[in-house]
Amino acid sequence: MTAETGTTAEGAPTARYDRRATAQILSRLARPGLFGTSLPRQVRCFEYTATELRPEPDSHLTVSQRLYLEQFMRPCRADEVTSATHRMTWTDSAGIPNTGFYRADGLGPLVPIATRESVLLLWEELAAEEGLAERIAGLGPGARAVLAATTTDHEPIDIFRVGIESAGRALAQHALLAGRTPYRTASEFARGLRDSGIFTAVATRWFWELQASTYRRGMIPVTLRVTDAGAIRYSARTIATLRAMKDATITDAHRIMRRATTEEGLSVPEAIAHYHDDLDLISRQYALLPTGERPSCPATASYRSGGVNYSLLPLVVQRFVEAFTDFTSRCEAVAAPAHADGPSDGPVAAEDRVFYVPDMTCKHCVRTIGGVLESMAIPVADIDLDSKRVVAEFRSPRNRVRAFEALRDGGYNPMSERPDPPGTRPAR
Repeated sequence: MTAETGTTAEGAPTARYDRRATAQILSRLARPGLFGTSLPRQVRCFEYTATELRPEPDSHLTVSQRLYLEQFMRPCRADEVTSATHRMTWTDSAGIPNTGFYRADGLGPLVPIATRESVLLLWEELAAEEGLAERIAGLGPGARAVLAATTTDHEPIDIFRVGIESAGRALAQHALLAGRTPYRTASEFARGLRDSGIFTAVATRWFWELQASTYRRGMIPVTLRVTDAGAIRYSARTIATLRAMKDATITDAHRIMRRATTEEGLSVPEAIAHYHDDLDLISRQYALLPTGERPSCPATASYRSGGVNYSLLPLVVQRFVEAFTDFTSRCEAVAAPAHADGPSDGPVAAEDRVFYVPDMTCKHCVRTIGGVLESMAIPVADIDLDSKRVVAEFRSPRNRVRAFEALRDGGYNPMSERPDPPGTRPAR
């Protein structure tokens, strides 16, 4: 391990920010085996409800997409962004409501469903790999200190879960561009992304918040080109734009850290904690990145062991594409029948004032959700990030439904019942 370690006054180990050491730790944990054996899957039919996105006049973007573009995607232009045509909602095999996006001229609603099922399957296989759990339990305090100093999620199992989810986002989001590729089925498209190196391009060229937030809004700032060999690549303009957006984010992070540690007199840990909670768009990895150093994704770093080079990302991508390909052959997406009777304008029951947002993960999400409700003149009594619980004063059941639709436009998945914590549901 290359990180410099020491101890605090209380004797706890410390470590400096070190992405290479982080990559080695994660690779050592994963290489003997990352995925265990899961239960066989049956053919499943998933009902979904689709809503056509309504772009602004004289634009191909919705209000939510345009606002995010203008506020957080400089210097990206609107003509560099592709939008979904439809937003869909469905309940996955774990009983969790989901929101996804697709284009009517693309691969359709099956891709978001199969993507989500593949994520759930790989999470289950992570939990089933007993050797992985033993290796994680055996991590020493020095290695844990490196992870704590370098990564947003400190527990290795959470880091692996987030990486799997990011791979799923990359596939579903790039499916908005499937009609511009040579691939005509969902399985061909997934294999094409893998073989063309698109998953690696996302990990190395995008920054985390850009992928998560544009995915939630059904948009992608990418243009593809097809090579003579039939592979797909990012256009030169896309590469330049993604780099410029990442550089702008790094600059913002460094500016905030300089102000916090000089003008405000905060220590580095205090500054990270304060601004991670308050802004969250400023990620830890960019705030701590040394000036002049290019950011790197630990999953893409090459680690040499036993005379061979090893990288974590290809392992995750290969298993994810296998699972996705299998699910597209076993799953069917069926549009749910329309209901003739809509919600009423009568009073709201006391229990209907409360709802949950499973993908509310940070203070930025809290502010966004609160802002959406308040913009609809819906008073917010409480938003609790830890429990994902929201209490709001809806005027009527119809008002509640419209508020849920507005939240889904922003990429969130409101649900009436509290979701089970990850890993608490029985295996399927």
